[in-house]
Amino acid sequence: MANSSSSPISTSTTAVDKMPDMAAPPSTPSSSDGWMERIFYPTLFGGIVGGAVGAMSKYSKVHGVANVSATYATNLAIVAGCYCGAREFTRVTRKSEPGDLIDSAIGGFCSGALLGRLQGGQRGAVRYSIMFAIAGTAVDYTTLKLQPLVKSYYDSLLGSDLKLPEWSPIRILDEEELAAKQAREEQLRAQRAITMKGKES
Repeated sequence: MANSSSSPISTSTTAVDKMPDMAAPPSTPSSSDGWMERIFYPTLFGGIVGGAVGAMSKYSKVHGVANVSATYATNLAIVAGCYCGAREFTRVTRKSEPGDLIDSAIGGFCSGALLGRLQGGQRGAVRYSIMFAIAGTAVDYTTLKLQPLVKSYYDSLLGSDLKLPEWSPIRILDEEELAAKQAREEQLRAQRAITMKGKES
């Protein structure tokens, strides 16, 4: 009697629970995001303003416009770069939002102390730190107040259609008038072609 040992195949269904969709954590902005707007552009703008001031300076006639403009541009770019860099370092250290005036005051104090120390020793450090803190905070405060006004004015220029006054000789044609003008030009070209063929024959 042959015993057939056959292992029974049991079909078992395993319920696989779906993993709940895990929401990805919000990406925190890196500390270097926006560094061009907060450091590079102000430094570049400071250099441009310094060059313009140097060109209009009374010393430009003595030492030359190019030399004085380059000196003013370099100095003001260094001042702007040090201030903006110190303000950004303070913002990252305090983990605050851009536009916090406390960062402006601390950054102005530190950058003024550093540059003043290099320029005039301890007295220069005290004097420049106070000047930079006040001036930097005032500039940042004014910029924050002017940004919404500038943005709304820019948006109004983009959103509104430019209309010329009635007395202006320049006219802005709509689609129908433009199509009619193109049809007249085609008709004139056809008439000129017919006239030229008649002359040649």
